[in-house]
Amino acid sequence: MKSFKQKQEEKLARLRAERAEQVRLEEQARKEKYWQANWGEEALKSKEEQHQQILLEDAMRRAEEYENHRQGRLLKEQEAEKIRQEQADTGLGLGHERTWQLTWQSFSNHPKIINLPMSEKIRLFKIAQSKEIQPIIQPAVIGSSSETEIINYVLSFSGDRSGATDSHAITTFNPDTYSLWNGFTVSFWVRPDEEMNQKSVILGTRASSPVARFHFGLSGVGTNIGVGIGGNDITGINNPMEIGRWYNWVISYTGTQFDAGERKLRMWINTDARMTNNNSTSWGNQDEATESYTHGIYFGGRNTEGEGYTSGFACALDEVAIYNRCIDSVGTFANEVYNAGTSYDHLTNGQSGLVGYWKFNEGNGTTITDHSGNGNHGTFAPISGQTTAFPIWEKITTYE
Repeated sequence: MKSFKQKQEEKLARLRAERAEQVRLEEQARKEKYWQANWGEEALKSKEEQHQQILLEDAMRRAEEYENHRQGRLLKEQEAEKIRQEQADTGLGLGHERTWQLTWQSFSNHPKIINLPMSEKIRLFKIAQSKEIQPIIQPAVIGSSSETEIINYVLSFSGDRSGATDSHAITTFNPDTYSLWNGFTVSFWVRPDEEMNQKSVILGTRASSPVARFHFGLSGVGTNIGVGIGGNDITGINNPMEIGRWYNWVISYTGTQFDAGERKLRMWINTDARMTNNNSTSWGNQDEATESYTHGIYFGGRNTEGEGYTSGFACALDEVAIYNRCIDSVGTFANEVYNAGTSYDHLTNGQSGLVGYWKFNEGNGTTITDHSGNGNHGTFAPISGQTTAFPIWEKITTYE
């Protein structure tokens, strides 16, 4: 017979064995559950689907990158071919300075330039160099696609410094005809092409008896801007411009019909206010019927009574618009014009009072059409005896 002690030991052994078996079964069940969750048929199917999805997304991404790269390459090749064709037609890469390899030999020997004086060749070459070295990208045109290229022509003038050809354009636009002393707004784009250290006029006219000024440019005092209105020649306006870059000028005047203190003369360059507290500018109205002098404004210089073309400025000019009313005195209009860039059209902007508008989009010939309907067209005017000393058309896509 087994003793009580032996029976107790056997019982404990069975309990230990049962306990161990239970632990084993629980561990086996846990492992099976884990295996089913991670390696079972459904789990494998799910993992395979996830893997296939990852592969598909990766393939689609690679395909999209490849297509974008291919399209970009094609566009570059098309653009390069277009530039090669244009340069083959013109001999100059006007409007495509970023891809044009500028050399003095090819530039100076171009048929349109070869017969110009050496000083004029050098001036034009410096302009081309500045645009090749310092490309400035204008903000995107509001509401337009970045892929849409807007072709625009501008006109560049030589100025009248020593050696220049004195090229300019004359018009029959007379400020008196449209009573601008009762208020006006002037807007234009200009690119300075020479040092701004002397009296230089972008556009305008000046009669001396009675004194009647309507001109805009550089005052000749340091680097200051000068604005001529009626009997006033306003100077001391800080000039922020740099050679080779485009700027939009807007000048507005409320008119002499207002009392002193309300005759607001304002000026903006791009969107920066340059004249903010001139409130007493007077401009006595003129009686054109009693005057023998015609106050037609000039482009690229000033029409001065008794002298004609004076104070020439080497610059490029575009989109000159003149209204016979003050559109605003706070800069809203200036912001609107500047932000729209080359796409802005003064004929369709909803503003009234447009009395002169020269788009400079002809691109060839010697006439600048006045699109206001008043017929004050501009015509090229060299100095006497120099029939080839004309302004030069340039094609651009943005105001760089």
